[in-house]
Amino acid sequence: MKWGVVVFPGSNCDHDAYHVLKHVLHQDVHFLWHKDKNLKTYDAIVLPGGFSYGDYLRCGAMARFSPIMKEVIQFSKKGGLVLGICNGFQILLESGLLPGAMLQNASLKFICETVTLAVEHNRNPFTKKYKKGEHLQMPIAHAEGNYFIDAEGLKELEDNGQIIFRYVKNPNGSLKSIAGISNKKGNVLGLMPHPERASEALLGSTDGLRLFESVI
Repeated sequence: MKWGVVVFPGSNCDHDAYHVLKHVLHQDVHFLWHKDKNLKTYDAIVLPGGFSYGDYLRCGAMARFSPIMKEVIQFSKKGGLVLGICNGFQILLESGLLPGAMLQNASLKFICETVTLAVEHNRNPFTKKYKKGEHLQMPIAHAEGNYFIDAEGLKELEDNGQIIFRYVKNPNGSLKSIAGISNKKGNVLGLMPHPERASEALLGSTDGLRLFESVI
């Protein structure tokens, strides 16, 4: 597969994602600058974590208007696989590729810790190598990871099986302990935990590796 890892001004997890894809999984992976406009030869795109544009206005709000996001939106509409991690998830929400919004953590503090996730659905391209109900260990590192959506939107997520991951113990106040969701087609996934930081035994967990392996 050919992967693209988008680099926004302020991204800081782009090299982490690149490392896992290139050196752990031996994939064909390339960095994409936020001004790039050609995704025709790619199979999957990663929007990494970090603080795109310094999180000015709100997380992901400015990155949503980067030239490459117009291409990412079109790429996803054609069935291309898009993975948004942490800040990447926030950008997907701001761009309308995923429903809902992020609020400040309920504690109003930045949280950096390892959390336990439950796999809600494994019929998704990103979760085929997981078992439904399986518990995973992955780290989080965010100040605005408190997921919110209105009652109608929540019902739609639940009815369509779009809630992919939930926190076993809610660290940030997210509605219904939601940690990751997909679009209706299942080809766009956003999650706040960092699978790329849980893809090597040296880091304490390899539970995130199977997310990338599922796509491959």
